Amino acid sequence: MEKYQEKAKEVFGEVCIDKALVQQMGFERNIPNYVAEWLIDRNTPKGELDDEAKIKIKDFINDHLPSKRQRELLRNRLLNGESIVILDDFSVSIDLESGKRNLKIPSLDIDTACIEKHIVDKYPLLLCGGIWGAGKLNYFPDEETGRGEIRLTDFNPMQIGKIDIDYYCESRSFFTLDEWRSLLLNSIGYNPNALTPSQQHLLLVRLLSLAQNRVNLIELSPKGTGKSWIYINLSNYIRMVSGGKVTPAVLFYNNATNTPGLLVKHDVVVLDECQSISFENPGEVVGILKGFLEAGYFTRGKQKVTSEAGIIMLANIPIESSGRPHSENLFENLPEFLRETAFIDRLHGILPGWELPKFNSEMISKGVGFKADFFAEILHVLRDRSGYLEYIKNNCTIESDSIRDKIAIWRLAAGLLKLLFPNLNVTQEELHEFCLKPALSLRQRIRNQLSLLDPEYKSMTINIDY
Repeated sequence: MEKYQEKAKEVFGEVCIDKALVQQMGFERNIPNYVAEWLIDRNTPKGELDDEAKIKIKDFINDHLPSKRQRELLRNRLLNGESIVILDDFSVSIDLESGKRNLKIPSLDIDTACIEKHIVDKYPLLLCGGIWGAGKLNYFPDEETGRGEIRLTDFNPMQIGKIDIDYYCESRSFFTLDEWRSLLLNSIGYNPNALTPSQQHLLLVRLLSLAQNRVNLIELSPKGTGKSWIYINLSNYIRMVSGGKVTPAVLFYNNATNTPGLLVKHDVVVLDECQSISFENPGEVVGILKGFLEAGYFTRGKQKVTSEAGIIMLANIPIESSGRPHSENLFENLPEFLRETAFIDRLHGILPGWELPKFNSEMISKGVGFKADFFAEILHVLRDRSGYLEYIKNNCTIESDSIRDKIAIWRLAAGLLKLLFPNLNVTQEELHEFCLKPALSLRQRIRNQLSLLDPEYKSMTINIDY
């Protein structure tokens, strides 16, 4: 075990886990890493994955993590009067007309189950996109109407209850920058030893929208670089939309049911496979989306909704044998809305995924890192932690004729500052090299594309004075 891993276990204790245990377990079911880690942690109190622990985990999965094929079997058990406990991504919506709290149980394909009021009051995240956890379900028949209802009567969430963000930030001082960066990479599932320092830094850029409010990025790369892998496995505060057709109701607000869309419920919405994505009513969606990227709110129907969510777009682009993009125009093969300069300008940066290696087994973490649920909660809390954006603004002057350039660099650099120097103990040289310079590079690619696509945007190099 490397020194920084021993240090992490000593400083942070039980919120750390040996990521190699997930690989050793060899889960046959396709479940997010944060679910896998929760199962391992509760069955390996001494951190040892022996045969007995493996059997317990497999038995729990077989008994409580149902596949779609078992849906009717579980429904039948409920109808027979049995109580069942299942692990699922539970969420709750409110129907004001009926005064009912509707529970969604994905594995049973049920959207209108019932839930005890005290559970919703105790775990309000059920109302904000949902929580993975173990839920106890019962069926209650109604003899008068001849109809019954499924009710969640007990709930044990996977996500960590409380975190000490001050202790987390202060504990950064026990680690060098290289050690801290390696710890973060292990925490998100990557083996830092399989990556160069520049590749390590690019992978951490993928976290910026999770750590800083209203950061909007697009990652362009060839297939196979694991663009979506981190977002699927890291946090339940993220929602992924994969290709296909996206409706305004899903993304923004459903006027028919008076329920907020993904951009209101989650910290980050990831639009995957953007090269094949399309919108229902594209004019409406793109118009609302541009306004949201700019101002952080949107209007749909009579509803004006504010949100601090970030948007991440992932798209495959053609790459030459040299590893460089096929065309200087990075948006050449993308949908029409992603070739519009007014839309591109509202994105804060382009992550050059072509500079990352193809995802392979050697890149998967095999060391100690933060538990996924803990780190997801840390990133969530950091979004609203003040002082970082102000620190960036007070320690640099951005030379650009565009306020969008300045806002983009401020937010991107603030996100990197939160990730790498959460205690704000940073030298001017470190601030420049690891926060401002990378933020400038991400935004400069946007400016380069704008001047290439539209003569209205003059070619310019953004400069920063320190």
